[in-house]
Amino acid sequence: MTKETSQVQSSKTETTDPVRADDPTPTWVWYDPNSVATVLITKVLILFFGYQSFQIVNGSPSQSFYRFFEIWNRWDANHYLTIAQFGYTSVGEQRFFIVYFPFFPLLTKLFELLTGDYLIGAFLVSFFASIALGLTFWSLIRFDYSEKIARNSVLFLFIFPTAYFLHIGYTESLFLALVVGSFLAARKRNWMIVGILGALACLTRINGFILVPALAFEIWNEYRETRKINYEWLWLALVGGGFGAYLGINYFVAGDPFMFLVHQREHWFKEVALPIWGLWEITKTALYDKPEPSQMRGFQELLFAVIGVASIVLGWKHLRGSYRTWLIANWLLFVSASFIISVPRYTLTLFPIFLLMSIGAVKSWSLNLIFLVWSLLFLALFSMRFAGGFWAF
Repeated sequence: MTKETSQVQSSKTETTDPVRADDPTPTWVWYDPNSVATVLITKVLILFFGYQSFQIVNGSPSQSFYRFFEIWNRWDANHYLTIAQFGYTSVGEQRFFIVYFPFFPLLTKLFELLTGDYLIGAFLVSFFASIALGLTFWSLIRFDYSEKIARNSVLFLFIFPTAYFLHIGYTESLFLALVVGSFLAARKRNWMIVGILGALACLTRINGFILVPALAFEIWNEYRETRKINYEWLWLALVGGGFGAYLGINYFVAGDPFMFLVHQREHWFKEVALPIWGLWEITKTALYDKPEPSQMRGFQELLFAVIGVASIVLGWKHLRGSYRTWLIANWLLFVSASFIISVPRYTLTLFPIFLLMSIGAVKSWSLNLIFLVWSLLFLALFSMRFAGGFWAF
């Protein structure tokens, strides 16, 4: 190698932007072994840590290998298994389960037919969905950013303080895989796939409907690039069709397409309200309640609500219009309630946050350290509480 060649290569290395993509991912590249490794390694460590902490904190020895999975079957997870096994009903305590959307329990039922066990079926749904999430998220970020940013984004997602929900019988990994997959399909201008994945997201969580205004920005971006009307944009209407199907289930089971809202109000005491009222209630909990609820139902709820606002404001210039819309609309949905709860878990669905964390970590060594230490410490704390049977969102 000549001296001149060495100097040129050195110059390229020094001027390469560590954030922006210098070689965007071709449309046919979809697999990244490092992202898959991140998903699998964090999955094993989180589940094993929860299993060990359950025995230590609760003083309860392991009775069987099945217990490894059973300790995570708490709160909503158990309700999804009930729906998978018995379906929806309009009588008894199980009538309230209509508030839980049908796609996750449907997939759980399909895997139960293969395994003979509903709990294992739910874990398999999350297993495959989490891998799909890791790959689609990496591929989406690579459209605009460097390889390092993409891989760090996946890492920050899977070590987030509430990331244990991505690996157990909850909807988080399935919902996020469908949502991120919809954004990825929109970036590739495959609108039929956008409609299908978006409809399934609407059958998984209520905020899947936010894909409609968010991805409308991607339609606008395509129009600005081509100055042509693309009739395939009409596939975006299929997203609303998914939510319509859920309303149809409500009507078929309970005689009212909006019965889920009735149960939310009467059984869970949640109804639409200005954000200030719900935020004020959790602030009072943080200031005046006993130590445990003050922290878990007050301070942490408020902290993650603030994280959402900070991400919108501080990350504005880094985010596409579709990402901004997804952040703002979801945040408003979380906090526009008379009774705010589970904001730390819901924050997992705000996937642009992890892109912003990755950008900050690449630009600042101290931010990287803060994000890593904070994420890992509270991931351990929250997952230990959850596995032990204590409320953790």
